[in-house]
Amino acid sequence: MGLRSMMRTKIKNVVKACDAGDKDAAVGAYKEAVPVIDSMINKGLVTKNKAARHKSRLNKRVKALAA
Repeated sequence: MGLRSMMRTKIKNVVKACDAGDKDAAVGAYKEAVPVIDSMINKGLVTKNKAARHKSRLNKRVKALAA
């Protein structure tokens, strides 16, 4: 699987879990997605700011489930 594709899939898994309202799955998917997103910075696929933006938006969705 391509690296960019892998990153997008991890992000999509978090979004799907949030949309389904499954808090545990969303937290687990988020914890899986963050290291993948971070590693893409070192590989030069995304900039530091874009990675931070993705993580921030995903975290916001996950936190909204808890509320």
